[in-house]
Formats: sequence, structure tokens, C-alpha cells
Amino acid sequence: MLLRVLTFNIQHCHPYLQKEWDTIDVSLFADVILCFDPDIVGLNEVRGEGPSPDYREQADLLAQATGYHAFFAPAIEVPGGGPYGNAILSKEKPTETAVLPIPDPSRDPSRWGYESRCIAKAVFPFGVTLLTTHFGLNPDEARNAVDAVCAAVRAADTPVVLTGDFNLRPDDPLLRPIRALLADTADAFSRPSLSFPSDVPREKIDYIFTSSSVRTRFACIPPVVASDHRPYFALVEV
Repeated sequence: MLLRVLTFNIQHCHPYLQKEWDTIDVSLFADVILCFDPDIVGLNEVRGEGPSPDYREQADLLAQATGYHAFFAPAIEVPGGGPYGNAILSKEKPTETAVLPIPDPSRDPSRWGYESRCIAKAVFPFGVTLLTTHFGLNPDEARNAVDAVCAAVRAADTPVVLTGDFNLRPDDPLLRPIRALLADTADAFSRPSLSFPSDVPREKIDYIFTSSSVRTRFACIPPVVASDHRPYFALVEV
């Protein structure tokens, strides 16, 4: 079975080159997603409905615009805004969904940017578990995220596809436990590709990993500038 996978940090559907921070364009991001005709999609930096009028249920809006099923996994509640986290879109409705919290570390006062994180999990009737996550910016957050991801992979009853923005470069030793469990679809790139920032990328911090039983047929990070991250696409065989 061939499976088209997309991972995309959508920056709450804010067009990257638009200076006004509160500008939201759901249709732009729906169009980008549809360009790849993916079967399953992992999304990061997704807003949910909240007291602020800017906080609408973006996973549902994207699902309506694409014709996909949606699952939203909130990680935090933005003060005065609303829930914020990861989401999964899929052509087929999952048989099981869950929000797996990533434990918060004790905060290092010398560092900034701490934020609670989570893993979105969806199990599909075609026998694949999708895990989608967004790692924190600090090493202690990343270590906890790696531990949580590895535990979720080991607990899965089906082959796993793991996607997300890990905020780690490919050679970072923190990724070694994940690499010991899963294969990196980037090994199928025809040439090295970077994902962030989207207009002039300087680093690769977005990933699609798979169980060893899943074969990568094709993978790429195309030069699409919509979010601050480029989307990342892989065609895999389960």
C-alpha cells in the first residue's frame, strides 16, 4: 500500500510574508495541502477555538476546505486567546485518536521559551499509526519529547509514521533514540534539503520518520513559501 504523507508547521495559518501578524489565510494553507494530495497530514502550530476572535478551530476549517477528517490535539491554552497545538488531517477517518502530553521539565532560569508540548496520535483502519509532534526549544524539553515519542512508538500496535517540527538539526545527538527505532525518510532525498525559514532556508528541523517495515519511495521539501516552514512530503510503502 502506498501512502502519501505530509508534515507542515502552518504557523497558525499566518502567511509568512505578510507583515501583519494577525493576518490569517486558511484557504492558502488548504491549497498547499491539496497540492500534495496527501493521505495523512501532520500539522504544527494550529489554533483552536477560544475567547479571542482570532482563535477559531483551524483544524476543522482546514478539513472543511480540503474534504479531510480532522483531529486537533491542544498542547497549551494561550492566555486570552485559546487552545494551541498539533493537528492531524486524513482522507480516512481514524479508528482511534489521543493526545499524549509531553512531560514538562523543571525550567532552567537561564533559558527562555519553555512551553508545554504534546503528541497527536491517530490510528487508521489501513494499519498505520500517525504520531505528530512539535518539540520545545530547550534541550531538556527535547529530551522529554524524545522519551515520550519513543514510548509512543514502542506502544503502537501498527507500523508508525512520526512527523513534526523537532527544532533539532539532523546531526543532533538528541535524535539518536528515535533513529534507533525508526527510519528517516530524508535518506531518500535526491539532494540535501532544508525546511526553515521557508523563503531562505538555513536548516532542516522538520521530519518524517517511519517504522523499519515501511519503505520510503520518495521524499522532498519543495520550495513553498506559505508558512515560515516549508512543507515536507514523503511517499511511503506500507
